[in-house]
Amino acid sequence: MNRRKSLLVALLCAASGSVMAQSVQDGLKDLYYGKNLSAKQTFEKVIAAKPTEDKAYYYMGIAQLAMEDVAGATATFQKGLQAVPTSALLQAGLGRIDLLKGDAAAAKAKFEAATAATQGRDGDVARAIADANTEVKGGDRAYALTVMDKLLNNEGRKKKDMYTATAADYIEQGDAYRYLGGENGGKAIAAYEKALEVDANSAEAVMKQGLVNYNARLKAEAVADWTKATNMDPNYAPAFNELFLFYTTPKKDQLSWEKAAEYLEKYMAIADPADKTKNEYLAASVAFFKKDYDGAINKGKAAMGTANEFYKNKFSLLVGDAYLQKGDSLSAKKVMDDYVQAAGVGKLDSSDYKLLSTIYLRLKSSDSATQNQYTDKALGYLEKFASSTTAKDPETYTQIADALQSARKFEQAGDWYEKANELRLANKEQLGARDYFNVGINYYYAGVNVTPYDTALINKSDVAFQKVIDVKPELGTGYYWRGRANFAKDPQAQSGVAKPFYDKYIEITEPLGPEKNKPTLTFAYTYELLYYYFKEDKANVAIWADKLAAIDPNNVTVKQVRENMASREKAAAKPAAKPATNKK
Repeated sequence: MNRRKSLLVALLCAASGSVMAQSVQDGLKDLYYGKNLSAKQTFEKVIAAKPTEDKAYYYMGIAQLAMEDVAGATATFQKGLQAVPTSALLQAGLGRIDLLKGDAAAAKAKFEAATAATQGRDGDVARAIADANTEVKGGDRAYALTVMDKLLNNEGRKKKDMYTATAADYIEQGDAYRYLGGENGGKAIAAYEKALEVDANSAEAVMKQGLVNYNARLKAEAVADWTKATNMDPNYAPAFNELFLFYTTPKKDQLSWEKAAEYLEKYMAIADPADKTKNEYLAASVAFFKKDYDGAINKGKAAMGTANEFYKNKFSLLVGDAYLQKGDSLSAKKVMDDYVQAAGVGKLDSSDYKLLSTIYLRLKSSDSATQNQYTDKALGYLEKFASSTTAKDPETYTQIADALQSARKFEQAGDWYEKANELRLANKEQLGARDYFNVGINYYYAGVNVTPYDTALINKSDVAFQKVIDVKPELGTGYYWRGRANFAKDPQAQSGVAKPFYDKYIEITEPLGPEKNKPTLTFAYTYELLYYYFKEDKANVAIWADKLAAIDPNNVTVKQVRENMASREKAAAKPAAKPATNKK
């Protein structure tokens, strides 16, 4: 299930004195607070007492889906329909299952039938349809909004048919706008504000305003919203979970294992007491984020034996990562190899591939064949991570590029750095010199590390280095690397294509002192020396030979050029031989 899954809280109006309605309400309250196992147990009791309570079947199925039990939820919805064959709500639940299986057409048919049966005026049914289409991959987000708009639009209805909106309705409408994205963020915020007008204490509405702000890259505002939600309702676990997820996201302005541990402990304090395995996992996770890796490993291994498949996989990832973080890559490899064998490659997701690629990139062997195997596996997992990740954000792409660069897969690294830049530009972000440099340097090394040189890749690097110049014209870096790129296309320095860039680089860099930039100045001076040498310009050869010798007294090129120039001069000074004459 999507980690931002709507909690589907319906503010059901219980009939006065009705024990059954109160029990359904209790289950919904548990769902709201993220206590899914307790909610499931409550709904089971409701069903045992009243087997025709379709709301209990539906929300029990939702609790099961929140625990990643798709098979269990499917069975619950089907059992409910056997008990209540006319339930539009359970029909919508099975439509959600169709979406999870990738059958959008079957799902749409069930949603349309449920809408027709209720004339689009049943809040539980409308929210069920909308939530499935926003939260499940392959859902129709525009359709979700249409369903909620139809529910909330009382225009033309008779007084007796008027629908009284709940906070849950406006939250669901806001979710539809939020998932549509783009310019709909403001409309999502407005919908959540309407929810707060109905229920001023709705921590869910405030938490979801934080999600809108986070999606808009307003991170400080998002954190403020989530913090506000925890203050409004200290028992509202989903807001603490958002803060935990925020600080575990590997971005430079977010990642903080200390804060992650802090919010995870707060989340754990109000977690579902009935869910023993989840609490064991949380305890192991707290140890991990406090950098008590041995504690995380021991807790994880202890709980793994009795855990179901879902949590067994989560424990494997946690234990494998803990070994990796403490520097034991071989143990991490063993845990994750066992995990892959048990789970099967088909069940791996992007987080699995990311951890596996990181582990194999860290492995080192003195045996070259073994090391090559490690590298090949690392890159294979990295490619799978790149293709499977749904996080279409620049920092994820940059992480992929960084790993490829570390593995010396320069062309692929250049491609991913370029993709990251394209996303940043699409997000109207300002690119810096470093963003373009990362593209250029990788294409450059990809181009010169083959024989013969790959001119197309070198040209791509040249374009990127020009963008470095455009962003930072006062910086010598762009000019130097444009010089290197063009030198690669003119290795004999005869056409002079690199000369304007080296001229500019030298102009910028020399005043800073030769010692600070000795390696790059050496390269630039060498090009200038060779250029004038092939032009047979003795005066300039002498100038650049002296400059180069001053920073590199044992420079081989200077020695060879001077020897060759001396030989030329000696040959030119030698008198021409007189023609032979025949003596008689």
